[in-house]
Amino acid sequence: MNFNDKVIYQIYVKSFMDSNGDGLGDIAGITSRLSYLEKLGVDYLWLTPVFVSPMNDNGYDVADYRKIDPSFGTMEDLENLIKEAKKRGMGIMLDMVFNHTSTAHEWFQRALQGNPKYKDYYIFKKGADGAPPTNWESKFGGNAWEYVPQFDEYYLHLFDKTQADLNWENEEVRKELYDIVNFWLNKGVSGFRFDVVNLISKPDLFENDALGDGRRFYTDGPKIHQYLKELNRNSFGQKEDSLTVGEMSSTSLENCVRYSNPSEKELSMVFNFHHLKVDYEKGDKWSLKPFDFQELKDIFDHWQTGMQEHQGNMALFYNNHDQPRVVSRFGHDKKYHKESAKMLATSIHMLRGIPYIYQGEEFGMTNAYFTSIHEYRDVESTNYYEILRKEGLPEERILEILQAKSRDNGRTPVLWNDEEGRGFTHGTPWIPFAKGPSVSAEKDLNESDSIFSYYQKLIKLRKTNPVIQEGSYEILEKDHPSLFCYVRALGEKKVLVLNNFYDQEEAFSLKSHGFPPVDEKKVRLLLSNYKELCIKDEKICLRPYESVIIGVEP
Repeated sequence: MNFNDKVIYQIYVKSFMDSNGDGLGDIAGITSRLSYLEKLGVDYLWLTPVFVSPMNDNGYDVADYRKIDPSFGTMEDLENLIKEAKKRGMGIMLDMVFNHTSTAHEWFQRALQGNPKYKDYYIFKKGADGAPPTNWESKFGGNAWEYVPQFDEYYLHLFDKTQADLNWENEEVRKELYDIVNFWLNKGVSGFRFDVVNLISKPDLFENDALGDGRRFYTDGPKIHQYLKELNRNSFGQKEDSLTVGEMSSTSLENCVRYSNPSEKELSMVFNFHHLKVDYEKGDKWSLKPFDFQELKDIFDHWQTGMQEHQGNMALFYNNHDQPRVVSRFGHDKKYHKESAKMLATSIHMLRGIPYIYQGEEFGMTNAYFTSIHEYRDVESTNYYEILRKEGLPEERILEILQAKSRDNGRTPVLWNDEEGRGFTHGTPWIPFAKGPSVSAEKDLNESDSIFSYYQKLIKLRKTNPVIQEGSYEILEKDHPSLFCYVRALGEKKVLVLNNFYDQEEAFSLKSHGFPPVDEKKVRLLLSNYKELCIKDEKICLRPYESVIIGVEP
C-alpha cells in the first residue's frame, strides 16, 4: 500500500490529555480529543508505549507487551480509542520496543531465577579480568553491562540498566515478538513504530571498541535484514494496509533503503536522525552550538536524493518525544514565533516522504525553559546532569545545556488552553508546563492566520496534490547561506518550495532557475506564511522566516 498521501500524528500519551485528574495523560484523554485531531486532518495516531512498565524510561521499559499500564487506562479504553478513531478515518499505531524489555518483565525475572530458557532470552556474558565483557557505553551514560552476582555474569543494556537487551539470535524470542504484533493486529491496530529496531542484531563476537562507544559493532547488525523480513512475513506483512516505521539509530542510507524499499518487504518507512545532530559540537549532544544550516541542507539533500534513487521511503520530522522543540531549536520562538513555526513545517512537509507531526507542534509549542534540575524528569537528562557536574561544568552552564538539549523539552504537557491546568489536567501535572511564549491550542483554533490553520493547509496540499505525494525532489541554491529551496516534479507539473531560515530578507530569482513570472494561470502561489507575495525586480523577496510554495503547470 502507498502511504504518500498520509500524515501521522505522534502522541506522547503521558503528556497529551489527562481524563481523570491524576496529572498523567491517558488513553481516554486521547479519545476525548479525537475531534481536534480530525479537524487537523491527520490519518494515523502513533501512541508512545502504553504497556505495563515501571516507567524508568517513560514506558520504553516494557514489563508486559499485552497489558495496558493502569496509569494509562484499561484495555477497554484502548479498544474504544481504536473504534472511535476508525469512525473518524484515523488508525492507531502502537510503539513496539523490541530491542529490550524492562528487567521487571516476567522473562527477565525468570532469567534471574536461573531458568535456562529465559536466561537465553537475554544476553549474558562473563566479564574479562574483573571488568565487564566489553567497554561499550550505554546510550544513557556509563558502561552498557550490569553485573549479576549470582551468575558472576553481566547482562547487556544498551540503554538504562533496567532495560535488558533481548537475544534475537534465539528463535523462541523472535516468535514471542511476532505473536505480540499479531495480538495487537487482531485488536484492530493499524500500524507500528519499532523503537531502535536496527540495534536488535548483535555481533557474533563481543569485543572492546578502541575507536568509540561500541555502536559500530551492533548498529545495522549482521542479521538485521533477515530479522525484519521474518518479522514482516510472520505478522504485519499479512495485512497490506499496516503502516510500519522503524526508528534507526546511527544508521546508514544504504541500510535505510533496504529497510524501506517495498520490494525488500521489511518496513514501510524509516526514521533517521542525522539532520538532528547539526547542533552537536563534534558529535557531542551535551554541548551548545548554533545549528549548522549548510550541514542541515546537505543531509536533507543526501537522504532525499539517495532514497529517491533507490525507492526508499522516509519519515519526515523535526520533533518527537526525544528531541527539543524545533521552533526553539532552528526557528525563532520569540520575535518570529509564528513565522518560523510555519516555515519549518513547510520545509519538512513538502519533501519526498511521509510527514509526522508531534503533539503541540501544530500550534507552536516551545522548549520547556526549566530553571532547576528538580523540574526535569528524564533519566537521560538527570544522568547527564551528574556527569557534567563531575566534569566540572558550573551549574548555570549545565542548566543552559539542558534547556537546549533535554528530551523533556518535548515532553511537557500539551497546552490546550490558558486556564489553570492548561486544559491538560485538573490535578498536578507529572512534569511542569513549558515556560516559553503563551501559546495554546484553543488560542490557535480561534485565529484565522494561526499555526494550526497553516498545518491544515499543508496537510490538504499533500492530500490533493500528486506532485507532493509522488514527485521527484531536486535542491536549488544548494550553497545559499539562508535559503533552503527545492523543486518537486511529476511529469511536466512542478511545485517550487522556498524557505528562508533566518531573519534577514533574501531574494530568489525565478528567471535564473528557468521559471516564468508568477501569474494566475501557470505559475501560482499555493501557500505562504505571509499574507501577500513580495516581488521586487522580478525576484521573489523572502522576508524573515518566510516560506513560499508555488505550483507550476505546463
